[in-house]
Amino acid sequence: MGERFVVVPVDGGGAIAGERERSDAVVSDPAPDTGGSAGGGGAGAEEIEEGEDSVFEPQDPNTVVPILEYNREPNKYGDGVPKENSPFINNTENDKGNSYDGTNMALFEEEMDSNPMVSSLLNKLANYTNLTQGAQEHEEADDDEGSKKKAVKSPQMGTFMGVYLPCLQNILGVILFLRLTWIVGTAGILESLAIVCLCCSCTMLTAISMSAIATNGVVPAGGSYYMISRSLGPEFGGAVGLCFYLGTTFAGSMYILGTIEILLTYIVPKAAIFVAEKKEDQLDALLNNMRVYGTCCLALMAVVVFVGVKYVNKLALVFLACVILSILAIYAGVIKTIFEPPDFPVCMLGNRTLQNLNFDKCLKTDFIDNMTVTTKLWMLFCEGPELNATCNDYFVNNNVTMIQGIPGLTSRVISENMWSEYGPLGMMVENKKLSSLGGSDSAQDIYMPYVVNDITTFFTLLVGIYFPSVTGIMAGSNRSGDLRDAQKSIPVGTILAIATTSVIYVTCVVLFGACIEGVLLRDKFGDSVKGNLVIGTLSWPSPWVIVIGSFFSCCGAGLQSLTGAPRLLQAIARDGIVPFLQVFGHGKANGEPTWALLLTAGICEIGILIASLDAVAPILSMFFLMCYLFVNLACAVQTLLRTPNWRPRFKYYHWALSFLGMSLCLALMFICSWYYAIVAMAIAGCIYKYIEYRGAEKEWGDGIRGLSLNAARYALIRLEEAPPHTKNWRPQVLVLLNVDSDQGVKHPRLLSLTTQLKAGKGLTIVGNVLEGTYLTKDAEAKRAEQNIKSSMSAERTKGFCHVVVSSNLRDGMSHLIQSAGLGGMKHNTVLMAWPGTWRQSNDPQSWKNFIETVRESTAAHHALLVAKNVDSFPTNQDRLGEGTIDVWWVVHDGGMLMLLPFLLRQHKVWRKCKMRIFTVAQMDDNSIQMKKDLQMFLYHLRLDAEVEVVEMHDNDISAFTYEKTLMMEQRSQMLKQMQLSRTEREREIQSITDESRNSIRRKNQGAAESASLSRHSSTVEDNQEDEAQLIHDRNTASHATINDKAETGPDRVHMTWTKDKLFAERNRNRECNANVAVRDLFNMKPEWESLNQSNVRRMHTAVKLNGVVVNKSQGAHLVLLNMPGPPRNRGGDENYMEFLEVLLEGLNRVLLVRGGGREVITIYS
Repeated sequence: MGERFVVVPVDGGGAIAGERERSDAVVSDPAPDTGGSAGGGGAGAEEIEEGEDSVFEPQDPNTVVPILEYNREPNKYGDGVPKENSPFINNTENDKGNSYDGTNMALFEEEMDSNPMVSSLLNKLANYTNLTQGAQEHEEADDDEGSKKKAVKSPQMGTFMGVYLPCLQNILGVILFLRLTWIVGTAGILESLAIVCLCCSCTMLTAISMSAIATNGVVPAGGSYYMISRSLGPEFGGAVGLCFYLGTTFAGSMYILGTIEILLTYIVPKAAIFVAEKKEDQLDALLNNMRVYGTCCLALMAVVVFVGVKYVNKLALVFLACVILSILAIYAGVIKTIFEPPDFPVCMLGNRTLQNLNFDKCLKTDFIDNMTVTTKLWMLFCEGPELNATCNDYFVNNNVTMIQGIPGLTSRVISENMWSEYGPLGMMVENKKLSSLGGSDSAQDIYMPYVVNDITTFFTLLVGIYFPSVTGIMAGSNRSGDLRDAQKSIPVGTILAIATTSVIYVTCVVLFGACIEGVLLRDKFGDSVKGNLVIGTLSWPSPWVIVIGSFFSCCGAGLQSLTGAPRLLQAIARDGIVPFLQVFGHGKANGEPTWALLLTAGICEIGILIASLDAVAPILSMFFLMCYLFVNLACAVQTLLRTPNWRPRFKYYHWALSFLGMSLCLALMFICSWYYAIVAMAIAGCIYKYIEYRGAEKEWGDGIRGLSLNAARYALIRLEEAPPHTKNWRPQVLVLLNVDSDQGVKHPRLLSLTTQLKAGKGLTIVGNVLEGTYLTKDAEAKRAEQNIKSSMSAERTKGFCHVVVSSNLRDGMSHLIQSAGLGGMKHNTVLMAWPGTWRQSNDPQSWKNFIETVRESTAAHHALLVAKNVDSFPTNQDRLGEGTIDVWWVVHDGGMLMLLPFLLRQHKVWRKCKMRIFTVAQMDDNSIQMKKDLQMFLYHLRLDAEVEVVEMHDNDISAFTYEKTLMMEQRSQMLKQMQLSRTEREREIQSITDESRNSIRRKNQGAAESASLSRHSSTVEDNQEDEAQLIHDRNTASHATINDKAETGPDRVHMTWTKDKLFAERNRNRECNANVAVRDLFNMKPEWESLNQSNVRRMHTAVKLNGVVVNKSQGAHLVLLNMPGPPRNRGGDENYMEFLEVLLEGLNRVLLVRGGGREVITIYS
């Protein structure tokens, strides 16, 4: 939407220059879309870009003073449909002049670009016109050049012309004229009434639901597809829209087949191209004729639709008149049967009905000129015309009789037609009242001119064939753009039309059963009455009224199907929800859907090639039933969710009725044809998943999204009640990502690891912290979020993104750990990358933030995963070959170390890797028993892994360990000193130097005992550790300072332990025992005495454990290792980082694991 301000010259009196006769001081831009000027009397208007200030000081009262006029250009959307979040649909030319008074509304002037004046909004609503359906709307929707829209006439159609009659025309049609009599004869009156009531109830309930949806706001031209898609979302909308399109297309096939059946069977039978010489070939010949003529008829209709839709619409009333006249003729014929039944005799042989096509008299022999001669009927059953010729046994044994096909309303034939007469293919149509003698040969009967069933009949088949006769209830909603008051007309017109047609169908069923003989009812093609249309024999004044009326009715219905289906496909294509249908959104210059018409004709041809109306009818029944099912579902969902926007003007609906309608639709689908139902649902399901996977993201405020929100809220409240059981525990991961200065993701492999760990299950939150304030970093935060989402999509990580702007990274990480997630759907695991460059970083805050994150994760009882060398981890496209995932189980952490390899191996990247578990045994442990116990434990956990117990002996602490510890503490103290101010540094140096000298003088007393004690002690009290930490901090600071200051002279302490000095000391003390050697070493190296013995022990553990891990697992694809916790005393944080570096040295892919304080894996089922 574009907004701009137009300067309009105004004279001193407040009137616009050149138009002083007008009272208001605002005019609209006469050519806003082309950048034209505004103003009268030739005074030009100057356009001012947003953000610029223009101040005009009037020099005298007569000076023309420009004022600012707010102008809102109309919305232009590429999807061809109006935007639903707008309070109005169309913007007309009158919308261009929405301005405000700069003095009276100055308080709101900065918001006018997004929040227009109420008068402007009401003006748009008052001038709202809903576009008529057809080419005009597409032409305007594609008008991206900004040219002026053509004036659209306000729709004037009322309920009767706009909804009632179109629904009547669409509902009444081919099945009524061609199949209803056959259904009544086959199923009987009672079961036929059940079929009619079942189908009409389904459509009536659907109409109630549709009326509620249609009156819940403005329904633009688009009808049922628009309603379903906006109520149930793009996935359901696309799936059901395409099903509705296929149903409409196959309906076109059915109407064309009905047209050809009427033409070839009842109007011009001699026009048949394929003529059967034998009776058994009649069906095949009929089907082939249907295919040829149907294809020609389809091509002709497609050309008519392509040339001009307006001719089809103009002929609609003619076709409707044909339908109404035909029905009136039926009722007139029924009334006439009371006084004078029509003469349509049916010839019976025994109790079997004969095809009265090739004989004129229903007699075996005739008496002509005092001679007995054989008739044409004799020739059909005998080998010759002679009286002594060999004849069919059944023909010989039974008499030929004639009964009236239309006995009339007062004949009491209704009692005989109450019950069903189902039968298999080829079963002869018989009258049970007549006598019949045996002697028939079933092998020969198929060649005899009997009337037989052309298909196997049963109740569910008849439901599928009949249901298309009640479809067409969407005709009114499809014309919503033409209605004067759609919200009033659609419910009233549709429900009245369904009620009217239901009454027509029910009365027709009863009247047909009461007036027509049963054998004639079951004669589908009227063969027993010389090829007349059965329903035509009942009509008055002539059977041709029904024949011609039904012919034009079918023609018109076929044309309308070929007109409506391509537009429906074009609407779906223009919505952009199904990418491969984009091409069908284009058409001719005036918007006619040319490509969609070609596809429709192609699909329609499939139905034509099926050639049987009875086979095509259940197919389109499936698609229409699915459409109606989702209309009911949409209404039920919206009603139960109580969406604030759900305010239908039609009040006579209820969610129970919608659910009943939905259940009825589903039941009818499987009643009609269970295999067609499965195919239709599979097609809809595939379309649904395709749109979900590849379709465009659309937010239409649909009910399914509301249902998802409601279900999520309910689930979250349920989850809040209790923590998850150990059996349900899975890592719900908070991934802490870093971004670079351009907001690009630094370590995308973290997302790959998350995907491999999760396999799309559970919760994933990807968090990031930007330093600053939200007001200044808003754009960067959105850019970072967009980049992270793109990376998540590339790595197929399903989850949520959460970017936080905080004054510092430390607080931001804390906020994420504390507040990410919602209710029971909170993370229980934190995944982050190891800060690999912490040693090179000048800012100690980088590793301090890492340690604080570790502490806070522990405090929050979250598990922690730290990936070292994360950029070397495999991508989702990699496939690791034979290798191992090594688990080093040093301390029990709740089973995280066991669970993670199992989860990783579910993913195809790690599937071929084997799991090995190493545990560490001390001197007093029984390593053999430990291995057996661990194997049994893994067996109960149902985990397949190799087990190995590694023995770590209590060796003396090596000089290398002391040297590592010394270097670590020297570095720590240097970092501390760099942070002191100059004054503090000098004061600190002096005090520490004095204490260091006193310490060196006392170095001979108890040094060896102290070292021995530190090696054998297992625990030290926290206060003692803190005191020792303080002493070691000050001493090592003293050493670092003295080393830097050359003026300390003879008291300077050496800061490095070279290899030469070490060998010299070893040679000099070789004859001494171990304790004396250690004491001598301490005597020679006073800086070792000042080392914190806790740090020495920790470094010793790190060195020893690293050596063992590297020895066993250097070639593993991944190493999982217990992560030791940070020290309680924050003064030793930098030492903690050194311990971890030593522990991980020489290993490529490492995942440090720290449990969350609860069991996450169990042996129980």
